[in-house]
Amino acid sequence: MEATASAKYLRGSAQKARLVVDMIRGKDVNQALAILRFSKKRAAAKIEKCMRSAIANANEAAEKANVSIDPDDLWVRTAFVDIGPTKNQRRVRPAPQGRAYREQRHFCHVTISLSNDERPAAKGGKDKAEAKPAKLAESKKRKRGGAAAAPRAKRAAKKEEPEATEKPATKKASKKKAESKEGTEE
Repeated sequence: MEATASAKYLRGSAQKARLVVDMIRGKDVNQALAILRFSKKRAAAKIEKCMRSAIANANEAAEKANVSIDPDDLWVRTAFVDIGPTKNQRRVRPAPQGRAYREQRHFCHVTISLSNDERPAAKGGKDKAEAKPAKLAESKKRKRGGAAAAPRAKRAAKKEEPEATEKPATKKASKKKAESKEGTEE
C-alpha cells in the first residue's frame, strides 16, 4: 500500500530542502523521522511534519481498505522537492549610496510517498559489488589521453630509458668498458 503527502509553499529555497530530503530517501520511517528530528537544517521541521502527514494518510487508507498496516513497516519510497512561486514575493533591501537590492523570498513544495511493499533488490546484487573493484583496477591501468597525459607520458618514458640502456658516467669509464668487452670477445 502506498500513501502520499505534500506540503506546499514551505519557506526556504528548494535547493536547501533537497539537502534534507536526500538524507531520508529510501530509509525506514522511524529512521527517517530520527534523521529529521535531529537535523540542524531549518527545512527539516517542515519536512518532518509532511512525513507525519504521510504516515497518517497511510493509516487512513488502510482503514478504508479494511487492511491492517504497521507504521513500522513503512519506508520512504519517493521524496522530492519542487520550486515554489517567487513572483509576488519580491522585496527591496536598502543598499549603499541610495540604491536598492531586490531580494526574492523563495518557497518550495515537498512531496513524500511511503510504501509498505517489499523494497526492490539492488540491481546486480552481490555480483555488482564484486564487479566494482575489478572495474576500478581496469580503469587505473587505462591510460588517459589529452593534455593531462602528456606530462606523465614524458616522465614515464624518461624513467624507462635509463633502465633499458646503461650509460657510463664518464668517457674514461666508457673506454674501459669497451676495452674489456673487446678482450672478452677474443
